[in-house]
Amino acid sequence: MLYEALLRALLRRVIVAGRLHVILPDGRDFVIEGAPGPAAGVRILDRRSLRHLVRRPGLGFGEAWMDGGIEPAGCTLYELLDLLVMNLAAGGRLPFDRLVARAALWMRRLQQHNSASNARRKIAHHYDLSGRLYSLFLDRDRQYSCAYFQSPTDTIEQAQAQKKRHIAAKLCLDRPELSVLDIGSGWGGLAITLARDHGARVTGVTLSAEQHREATAAAAAAGLSDRVRFLLTDYRAVTERFDRVVSVGMFEHVGVGYYPAFFETIGRILRPDGVGLLHAIGRSDGPGSTNPWIRKYIFPGGYSPALSEVLAVVERSGLCATDIEILRLHYAETLRAWRARFIRNRDTIAAIYDERFCRMWEFYLIGSELAFRRQGHMVWQMQFAHRQDAVPLTRDYITDNERAVAGINLADGPTIEGARNEVQRRDKRSAAG
Repeated sequence: MLYEALLRALLRRVIVAGRLHVILPDGRDFVIEGAPGPAAGVRILDRRSLRHLVRRPGLGFGEAWMDGGIEPAGCTLYELLDLLVMNLAAGGRLPFDRLVARAALWMRRLQQHNSASNARRKIAHHYDLSGRLYSLFLDRDRQYSCAYFQSPTDTIEQAQAQKKRHIAAKLCLDRPELSVLDIGSGWGGLAITLARDHGARVTGVTLSAEQHREATAAAAAAGLSDRVRFLLTDYRAVTERFDRVVSVGMFEHVGVGYYPAFFETIGRILRPDGVGLLHAIGRSDGPGSTNPWIRKYIFPGGYSPALSEVLAVVERSGLCATDIEILRLHYAETLRAWRARFIRNRDTIAAIYDERFCRMWEFYLIGSELAFRRQGHMVWQMQFAHRQDAVPLTRDYITDNERAVAGINLADGPTIEGARNEVQRRDKRSAAG
């Protein structure tokens, strides 16, 4: 009876809109209702899960779902989580919320102690899973970061190709043979694209042995081993200098205490006339901390920063931000597409791992999507350089570069400058006609 009463009190603080139907382990039920809104239900299947939900709600809900201790009642898991996340975003509060938030801010430097040795271990936790897993829900190129949707009808394949074009355009790859460092190079798709479509010479660095092995094989299969290499090393160990530096979806693993080292490294290895591009998840509501369930099960040591935490470090590094773009709902749509593919291939994934793993990843994909739809998460792209004149004066060049690459297969021979000229000639002919 005590835990039932405590759960009721907890949910009364959380549910400010909508209706939540709760079914207890003994079959009794109750309803918590706020202002008009959506409805969902949850069935708690055992007393252990009930206790865990009350004692540590931020961690306990996800663990109870993973262990089969709760299930949606009369709704889907997405609808249940959406109701809860919507209410937390609308002002609903967990007990001791402010105190917990302050403690989490104080603890986060310890939780994000991402020295070179710690970083390798934490990266292995997530990225050294079976390569087949990722092939079952990502696009063919295995881009494991926010896609770029230019139309609501874009497939994930199209949106990821557009993401790579968008990033390449901001790197100003205006001549062949430019050297590029890709920090956190994943399965190699971006590096291979920059070499194949733009004539760049690319070095990718990663701490994931699985990704290093598969990226190296992918470059060889593409016939680009002479233009693309992947190193199994920490970004801080790089000493070579580069014309361009890019990092996509890796900065979230750096840790707040290591931001100065990250930008000092970039400042040291980026040539004086060079250009860099950083693509990362952020938060629009100011500094915070990583959700305890995500930190424990998905991304140990991970954190998505507010721009206010990053810009101050960039300013002190001697680099200057030359362009910043906020991608708002693009990651929500990316995660929606990933989740649909995950569900479609769920039986195969369960055979590789097990049912608990599948439940964990379903929770992760849904929760992450809702963080972008409801809780102010977004993706930011920051372009930076040593010199103010390293990039063109206006942003028109970004669109011009994207259209050039989209309209011409650069692998067939023409330079990117030739592609731009051809697009301009087509535009003139179209206007004249």
